[in-house]
Amino acid sequence: MTVWFFLLLAFVTYLMVQRSVARMTRTPVWLLWLVLMTPAVTWTIWSLVKGWNQPPPRSLIIWPLVICPLLYWLLFQWGRPSSPKESQIKSQEPKSQQPTTNSTAEPLSVVRPIEPTEETQLRNCFPWSVYYLQNIEYKPQAVICRGQLRTTPTNAYQRIKENVEAQFGDRFLLIFQEGFNGKPFFVIVPNPQLVKAQARNQEQLTRPGLALLLLAATLVTTTWVGMEAAGDSPTLTKVLSDPRVLLSGLPYALALIFILGIHELGHYSIARYYKIRSTLPYFIPMPFFLGTFGAFIQMRSPVPNRKALFDVSIAGPIAGFLATLPLLIWGLAHSQVIPTPEKTGLLNPNALNPQHSILLALLSKLALGSHLTPKTAIDLHPVAIAGFLGLIVTALNLMPVGQLDGGHIIHAMFGQRTAIVIGQVSRLLLLLLSLVQPEFFLWAIILLFIPLIDEPALNDVSDLDSKRDVWGLLAMVLLIMIVLPLPQAIAQMLHI
Repeated sequence: MTVWFFLLLAFVTYLMVQRSVARMTRTPVWLLWLVLMTPAVTWTIWSLVKGWNQPPPRSLIIWPLVICPLLYWLLFQWGRPSSPKESQIKSQEPKSQQPTTNSTAEPLSVVRPIEPTEETQLRNCFPWSVYYLQNIEYKPQAVICRGQLRTTPTNAYQRIKENVEAQFGDRFLLIFQEGFNGKPFFVIVPNPQLVKAQARNQEQLTRPGLALLLLAATLVTTTWVGMEAAGDSPTLTKVLSDPRVLLSGLPYALALIFILGIHELGHYSIARYYKIRSTLPYFIPMPFFLGTFGAFIQMRSPVPNRKALFDVSIAGPIAGFLATLPLLIWGLAHSQVIPTPEKTGLLNPNALNPQHSILLALLSKLALGSHLTPKTAIDLHPVAIAGFLGLIVTALNLMPVGQLDGGHIIHAMFGQRTAIVIGQVSRLLLLLLSLVQPEFFLWAIILLFIPLIDEPALNDVSDLDSKRDVWGLLAMVLLIMIVLPLPQAIAQMLHI
């Protein structure tokens, strides 16, 4: 199982590097991926040679964590474009604007940049009482306008957006960002919606056939894994001779699919509310481990502002958590309380120690009452396993790092610069927490691979209202209650 998890980690890491980091550096993706995977490869080889019960020496754990991130940073910087601004703008360019390698192909109809004769029109888009324009920088695919903000960010973006549309129509897309010096600036880029507009209009984002096919495949794989969770050893011969044995795997499968589906539907419904083009939720079947690698949606148009970014991001974890709660409580109530074995853990469903999580301990005491004592552990019911995984998925998504839901939430609340700092601190804190709870160690390593930089909204300067700030803080409290162990004083009060 550990080898399979290692292969899964390698695959996910490569996808993350290819999708995120590859756009910001010319260093080969495979080289960056190899450096990131070196610690995991080293520890896996040690375990295969010495045995899984013998932990690696401390030096073998610490030195790869010191050397590999440093080497990764050096390789990343070595391959970066000469100007950080060019790198940022390049990451925002639509793929359809990249030059084609087919010499016989007809050139794409790329929207032409601002011409010198149009500079007066551009300057007229920036009233001095709204945004006092001081400098214009012309880049190959963008125009950067720097100056002083004279009004609220929301009013400035709306006014200048209307002026740009009045002068240039829909030729350009207006982006409002905050620089690392704290001063907001505007970026005008060619509107990607005009490139192959007809093809985009004909593109079918909602593919119900594909979504149903993946859902059916995931139902099969999770049912198979659910049979193992129920204590049955699934074999093809057994299933063919008596298909009714599949029924034992359905409680786990249906509960897990329901939780993951509600999570993604939360994202999807709010994205549709803000008129953000997005796909239907797609499940990822996997014939081992959990039976699925989760579900996802893809947003195909820019997020208009930080308010929309916050709402879309927090909707998934909150919806998934609300779907998880009743299933987890019901599953815990139907689980068995067993004497505490020699080895318990947070990720051992046959001998779960609820003290490894504050929220899990409170829910376990609520469901099991006096049957749960300090000398007992929980043998989870399949539905409880699915609910427990729902908590893990919620916590993982709420981690305030990069492009995770929690990273989006922190970005929307505090801005890009502060979100990067919070993400880096969160990585370190989880790594320290893994010293107390070893189950989080691999999780902490995965977070090291996730880029801290999050894609900005079109208006990435306007702040959120107090109501959303409170919801964001409550989401972080939920994360803390899931990942932190139960304090001993509270455990004694609850007699757990």
